Amino acid sequence: MIRSELVQSLADANADLARRDVEAAVNAFFDVIAERLAVDGRVELRGFGAFSTRARSPRVGRNPRTGESVDVEAKRVPYFKPGKEMRARLNV
Repeated sequence: MIRSELVQSLADANADLARRDVEAAVNAFFDVIAERLAVDGRVELRGFGAFSTRARSPRVGRNPRTGESVDVEAKRVPYFKPGKEMRARLNV
């Protein structure tokens, strides 16, 4: 499901809300998660899961086109760990 499908699904389920209001709420939700992760935070949604970041160390990679070695810098990447209830729903 992509963001526009999520917005449409929520708008359909809540006919009393305008689509642009639902879209604003979804965008605000994702913006808050991204902002929190950017400051090394953790976002936990009970029953759904937890978003956090993990550190990746620097390494030497390869350019797939040329085969040339490329230095890849250290970085932080987002990570999602599903909650117990989410895992139970997926493995019925």
